Amino acid sequence: CSVLFFYLFFLGVGKTTLIQKVTQALKSSGIPIDGFYTEEVREGGRRTGFDVVTLSGNRGPLSRVSSNSTSRCEYRVGQYAVDLVSFEQLVLPMLRNVNHGGDTEKRICVIDEIGKMELFSQAFIQAVRQTLAGSGTVVLGTIPIPKGKPLDLVEEIRSRKDVKVFSVS
Repeated sequence: CSVLFFYLFFLGVGKTTLIQKVTQALKSSGIPIDGFYTEEVREGGRRTGFDVVTLSGNRGPLSRVSSNSTSRCEYRVGQYAVDLVSFEQLVLPMLRNVNHGGDTEKRICVIDEIGKMELFSQAFIQAVRQTLAGSGTVVLGTIPIPKGKPLDLVEEIRSRKDVKVFSVS
C-alpha cells in the first residue's frame, strides 16, 4: 500500500462509530471505499454477539453467545461461538473485489477489525495480506491491544513500516 493507516482502539470507546463517520465522509467526497465493520448485537440490554456489516449494506453473524460451553463449535472466543462460514461469505468476496481493482485508482478498504474471531479464517488472513500488498489500496482498520499471546497477523501489521497506529481512548 502506498499509505496504510491502522487504528488501535480500546474496547467501548466508539471505534465503530468513528469508522462509520469516516466512511460516510469519504463516500460523500466521492472516494472509492469498500470494506466492513463489526457491530454489537444486543438483546434486552445484554450483548449477545457481533455482526459483520459490509459497506454495501450486507449483514450477517460473526459470533453469538453460546449457552453450552461444551458445544461442538470449533471456533470460540470466550463465551462466543464464531460463525466462520457467515463471516467468510460476507467478507471474502468484498476483499477479493478490492484486491482485483485496478492499481490506477486509489481505493480505501475498511477492515474493522483484525482480531481473534476473524483470525480463525485462514482465507481472511490471506486476503488481508493480499490487500496490504496492493499498491492501489489504502487500508483503514482496527487491531486489538496486545495482551496475552500475540496474534501473528496483528504483530505483522503493527511492525510494517507503512503502518501508522493511533491509540484512541
